[in-house]
Amino acid sequence: MKEVVLCADDYALNAPVSQGIVALAVLGRLSATSVMSLSPRWAEDVVALRDVRERLDVGVHLDWTSSFAVDLADGRGLTATKLRAALRLCDQQNIEDQIERQLDAFEAQWQAPPDHIDSHQHVHQLPVFRQALMHVLVRRYGTIAHRPWLRVSSGIAPLEKMARSYAWPSVGPVLGTYGFNASMDDFARHMQGWLASTPADKPALIMCNPAVSAQADDPLGNTRKREFAYLAGHDFVQHLVDASVRVVRGSGKPMLPV
Repeated sequence: MKEVVLCADDYALNAPVSQGIVALAVLGRLSATSVMSLSPRWAEDVVALRDVRERLDVGVHLDWTSSFAVDLADGRGLTATKLRAALRLCDQQNIEDQIERQLDAFEAQWQAPPDHIDSHQHVHQLPVFRQALMHVLVRRYGTIAHRPWLRVSSGIAPLEKMARSYAWPSVGPVLGTYGFNASMDDFARHMQGWLASTPADKPALIMCNPAVSAQADDPLGNTRKREFAYLAGHDFVQHLVDASVRVVRGSGKPMLPV
């Protein structure tokens, strides 16, 4: 049977997102979530997440491009960030300091290291950012028994190579990218395609962005609501069966029965 890590991004972005992720964890549909530790909601939303901590991996969604990061002067928009990274205009030590602050903010509430590391809009895979990240990870977690696994997209050879050189665990290929204006039926078809393309020799990672409702100021609110409805429903379970795929945790910890 093939395996996927199903990771819900953006925990603590807003209340509907956090509520949706916890609800899907209770149902046993998710195996990971990534926390926006710069969010002012994190200190509040951590309470509900602690109740399901044995059901899924909980990691840090490093952030340089959301309003949280921009408001704290830790980030810019995605286009500017990608351009500066490509031109090597970013200061690596400054990025390392930002990563440390976000990890500190996560651990201050979670009281444990993260199970995994990824980032909002995949910025951690960009030049300079990936070097900074590996330096921080080795310095901070290099001697612990269960190192946080990394999300590595297909085709990002430099980060994959760095992770291998440090014997650092990673999960990929990464699936789940689509046009966010899709209907629920469209999302279901996308999911069937991702499940079908999951390799047989290693787990893939599928990203998702669920929420129980659409918050008015969230541009992806309706998309998140549709994703939640599909993932909470019977069709998703049946599509897993049809594709001979099971949901697993990237950490290797067991999935608990519902």
